[in-house]
Amino acid sequence: MGRATDDIEDLLRRHAPQVLGALVRRYGHFDPAEDSVQEALIAAAEQWPRDGIPDNPRGWLIRVASRRLTDRLRSDEARRRREETAAALTPADAFVAPPPGEGPAGAGPSGLGRAPSEDDTLTLLFLCCHPALSPAAQIALTLRAVGGLTTAEIARAHLVPEATMAQRISRAKRAVRGTQFRQPDARDRDQRLAAVLQVLYLIFNEGYTATAGPDLHRTDLAREAIRLTRAVRRLLPHEGRVTGLLALMVLTEARTPARTGPDGELIPLDEQDRSLWDRTAVAEGIALAEEALAQGPAGDYQLQAAIAALHDEAERAEDTDWPQILALYDLLVRRSPDPAAALGRAVAVAMVEGPRAGLTEVEALAKTAETAGRSGTAGQRNHRLDAVRAHLLERAGDMTAARTAYRAAADATLSEPEARYLRRRADRLDG
Repeated sequence: MGRATDDIEDLLRRHAPQVLGALVRRYGHFDPAEDSVQEALIAAAEQWPRDGIPDNPRGWLIRVASRRLTDRLRSDEARRRREETAAALTPADAFVAPPPGEGPAGAGPSGLGRAPSEDDTLTLLFLCCHPALSPAAQIALTLRAVGGLTTAEIARAHLVPEATMAQRISRAKRAVRGTQFRQPDARDRDQRLAAVLQVLYLIFNEGYTATAGPDLHRTDLAREAIRLTRAVRRLLPHEGRVTGLLALMVLTEARTPARTGPDGELIPLDEQDRSLWDRTAVAEGIALAEEALAQGPAGDYQLQAAIAALHDEAERAEDTDWPQILALYDLLVRRSPDPAAALGRAVAVAMVEGPRAGLTEVEALAKTAETAGRSGTAGQRNHRLDAVRAHLLERAGDMTAARTAYRAAADATLSEPEARYLRRRADRLDG
C-alpha cells in the first residue's frame, strides 16, 4: 500500500504542472486555475488508492480541474447574462489568453480545445522565469507552480516566514499578469531558456549546500531541481546546455552519501570515502557530460559538468587529473566572470602549481571583491574565499594566518554545518 501511495504521489507531482499549464493556457486566471488543480490533486489522492489509477491520469486530472474552475468562474459571473459568460472567462486583462482558433471552452473531451502536452510544462517554466521577476521571485514561483511545493515548504527551504513567501509568490503572479501563455519567440528563446536553467541551477545549489540553517543538504530541493531539469531535457533532448546542467547535477548529487559524517559533520571532497558515492549516478552523469560536449559549443554548464566528471572518475583524491581540470577552468573563466568559477580555478592552480601560486590567485580575487564593494557594485567576496585562503595557507605551512582565515570564514557563513567544520579546522591548528 505504501509503495502504491508513493507511485501515485510521483504521478501527481509529474502531471501537476502539465494540468496547470493546460488550464492557464485555455482559461487564464492563474490563481483560480492553481486552486482548481490543487482540488483535483486532492480528489485524486483520495480516490485513486481506492478505485485505481485511471487509464489516462492526466486527462482525468484536467477534466476534474476544468470542471472545478468552470464552476468557480461561473459562480463569479452568475450576475451576468449567459452570452457574456464566455467573454468573462478570458477578459482582456486576464493573466493569459487562449491561443487563436482554439474554440470554445467546451471543445474536446477535456474541455480544453486541444490535447495538452508536456510542452505546457516548459511554457510554464518560461512564464515563471519571466525577466520582469527577480531571481528570488522566479525561484519561488517555479517551485510553487511547476514543482508543486506548498508555500509552507518553500518558506521552510528559504528560512523565511510562510506569510513572507506567500507575499513574494503573489507579487510574482501579479508581475506577469497579462503575459500570453506561449513559448517565447526565436529572438527571446535563448535568453529565456538561460533564465530557466539558471533558476534550476540555483535551486539545486541551495539544495546541495544550503546557504543558511542547521542542515548542509536539503534533499527535497536538490531532487526537485534534478526532476525539473530531466523534464526540460525530455522536451529539449538536443540542447547541450540542458544536458550539461543535468550532468552537473547528477554528478554532484552522486557524492551526497559521503559528504557528511555520522553526526552530520561536513566532510570535504578530498577526504570523502569514495566507495560511498552513488556509482550508478556517476556513470549516468559521465555519459550525460560526454553527450553534452558533443551537442555543440561548450558552454558554462557543459564545462562545469566536465570538471565534475573528472572529480568523480578519480578513484582516490590523489588520482584527480588537476591539470585537465585547470585547463577546463581556464576556458570557463574566459567565458564567464562568475566568482565561484574563478575561486575554483584558484584551487586548481594550487593543486597544479603549489599553494603559494593558488594564494596569489585568491588575493587577486579578494582585491576585486574589495574594489567592487567600494564602487557600490555587488561584491564577489564571501566566506568561501576565506575558507579557500585558509586551506591554502595551511598547506603552505602558515598556521597562524590559516587559523585566522578559518575563523573569519566561520564567522561569515550562515550555514551551521560549515561553520562547525571551519571552527574545528581552526581549533585543530591551535592544538
